[in-house]
Amino acid sequence: MHRPGWKTLTAVAVGAVIVGVGAPLAVTSVGSAGRVHTVDEFAEQGNAADVAVVLGAQVYPDGRPSRYLRARLDRAVELQRRGLVKVILVSGDNSTSHYDEPTAMKRYLVEAGMPEGKVVIDYAGFDTYDTCVRAKRIFGLERVVLVSQGYHLPRAVTTCRMVGVDAVGVGDWSVQRIGPMDGVPVLWRLGWSRFAGRELPANVKMLWDVASRRTPTLGEPETGVSDALASS
Repeated sequence: MHRPGWKTLTAVAVGAVIVGVGAPLAVTSVGSAGRVHTVDEFAEQGNAADVAVVLGAQVYPDGRPSRYLRARLDRAVELQRRGLVKVILVSGDNSTSHYDEPTAMKRYLVEAGMPEGKVVIDYAGFDTYDTCVRAKRIFGLERVVLVSQGYHLPRAVTTCRMVGVDAVGVGDWSVQRIGPMDGVPVLWRLGWSRFAGRELPANVKMLWDVASRRTPTLGEPETGVSDALASS
């Protein structure tokens, strides 16, 4: 019996990888087409929405948001100040008593001038899929503006749309633009490419989560967003 040689096996393996990574990438590209904007683009198109959802990211041990998270929050502040959103939902990881992304996010926004009553916390946004499912099932949201880095938004927008939330994205690209003389460590300057590269396996996981209908941490419905909107 003829056995396939190493070249054949390599070709099959490469083909499998291309399909396994390429198909999810195609899904996110199609799912987010025309839905990822800068703040200016979002405003120029006459867009406005009730709720912006800021997706969580690293918080330092002293409670300060990381550079990437600060940039996301700054874009959310822009949206609110320009009257493009009414309420901001901050969604992040609070899996232990020693790590609390959403509280740090709210504190940053309030210190930046956001009315405290217009910032609502989602304590169980452990990943993008969880945030999208919880936006719909816990907070009752049908349409949102997602705020994150530009490389993250195609997956985030597609994820929310696939679980029943009409989503567009407003992105941050500022952390990508770091000059060589600004004193920022080299690893920080390489961060954008590294994080963007992580989107490839994350796309695969996203499709698995959606297809398997994975159930995130849920709990009882919360009225924080609707209450904040009612007081607008």
